[in-house]
Amino acid sequence: MKKAVVSKEVMLPFILITSLFALWGFANAVTDPMVQAFKKVLELSNSQAAWVQMAFYGGYFCMALPAALFVRKYSYKVGVLIGLALYAGGALLFYPAAILEQFWFFCLGLYILTFGLAFLETTANPYILAMGDKSTATQRLNLAQAFNPLGLILGLLVAQQFVLKKLESDNIANFSSLDTAKKIMIRSADLMVIRDPYVILGLLVMAVFVLIAVSKMPQAKDDGEMAPLGDTFSSLFQNANYRNGVLSQVFYVGAQIMCWTYIYQYAEAIGIASENAANYQFVCFILFLIGRAIGTYLLRFINSGKLLFQFAIMAGICVLATVFIEGIVGLYALVGISFFMSLMFPTIYGIALEDLDEKESKIGAAGLVMAIVGGALMPKLQGMIIDLGGSGVNDTQIMGVSEVNFSFLLPLLCFLFIAYYGRNISKQA
Repeated sequence: MKKAVVSKEVMLPFILITSLFALWGFANAVTDPMVQAFKKVLELSNSQAAWVQMAFYGGYFCMALPAALFVRKYSYKVGVLIGLALYAGGALLFYPAAILEQFWFFCLGLYILTFGLAFLETTANPYILAMGDKSTATQRLNLAQAFNPLGLILGLLVAQQFVLKKLESDNIANFSSLDTAKKIMIRSADLMVIRDPYVILGLLVMAVFVLIAVSKMPQAKDDGEMAPLGDTFSSLFQNANYRNGVLSQVFYVGAQIMCWTYIYQYAEAIGIASENAANYQFVCFILFLIGRAIGTYLLRFINSGKLLFQFAIMAGICVLATVFIEGIVGLYALVGISFFMSLMFPTIYGIALEDLDEKESKIGAAGLVMAIVGGALMPKLQGMIIDLGGSGVNDTQIMGVSEVNFSFLLPLLCFLFIAYYGRNISKQA
C-alpha cells in the first residue's frame, strides 16, 4: 500500500505553507519583465538593466544562510513572519523610489524584498519535506511547488496588463530622440506605472502576515544541542550528492531566469513588441505548470535522477533549436524549454537533501536557496554577451546567428551539468 503524500494530520499547515509558493512565484514573474521595462524607461543597456536580476537574486544569496541559522534556533512560524515582513517592506520601497526616480532605489527595494523571499524559501521547502514520510518527500515538494506556477502566471498577467501595456516609453518608437522635457514627463509617468503593482503587492503580503500570525501553526524547531556549524559545513561539503546538487541548482536557476528574462530580447530581435512577447512568456508558465504536474505524476514510477536527466537533455535540445533556428520557430523552441525546466528545482532540492538528517537539512536548505544566486550572475553575463555589438539585440552575428541567439548557449551549458547530475543519481538507485 502506497503511503499518502500528505497525511490528514498536517493538511492545514501544508495548505498554508504551500500558499507561500504562489506568493514568491508572483514576485519572480512580475520582476522578470521589469528588466525590459527599466531598459526602455531609463534608457539602459542590456547589461545595466540586468542589475534588476542582480539585486533580486543577490538578496537570496545574502540572506539564505542567516535565515537558516534563525530558523535553526527559532520556529518555522517566526521565520515565515519575518520573511513576509521583509517581503512587504521591500515592495513598499517602490513608492519612494518612484518619487526619487532613482534606479538604484528600485534595486534596493528588490534586494530587501528578496531577503524576505530567502526567509520564506529557506523555511518552506524543508518544512514541506518534513511533513510526512521520507519516501514521499520529493513528491510532496513537487506537489507544493506546483502552486508556484500559479503565482508566476498571475504575476505575468499583472506585468503585462498593468505595466508593459501602459509604458509610454515602450510604445513610442523614437523615445530616445524626444526633447528632454517631454522625456522627463513620460519617464515620471512610467515609473509610477512600474511602482503600483509592487505597492499593492506589499499591502497584500501584509494581509497574509496577519493571517498567518493569528493562525495556529506547528512551532517546530531543533530540540537539544545544535551541532557546531563547522562540523555541519564539513559534513555537507563531503556529501557529493549535496555538493553537486547545489551546483546543479545554481545552473538551473541561472538557466530559468535567462530563458524567462531574455525572451523579451529574443522577441525584440524578430520584431515582436514587449507587451506581445509577454504572451509567449505566459505560454512558458502554462507549460511550466503542466510539466510540473506531469513530472510529479511520473515520479511515482520513474527514479527522480533518471527523470531529471531526461528532462535536462530535452531542455538542451530545445536550447539548440533556440540558438540555431532564427525567427518564430526559434521563439517556439525557447518557449518549449519551460516544460522541461518545470521538474528541475524541486527534484534537485529533494535529491540533494534526501540523505541529510534534520539538523543538517536546515543548513543544507540554506545552501540550496543561496544557489538561487545563479539567477543574479548568469543573466548579467548573458546581457554582456547581447551587448557585444551594442545596446541592441542583433547588432552583430556570432557563429552565423545574432548575438541574442548566441547568448542562449549559456543555458545549454547549465542543462548539460544538470543532466550529468541526474545521470549520476540514477546510477545510485
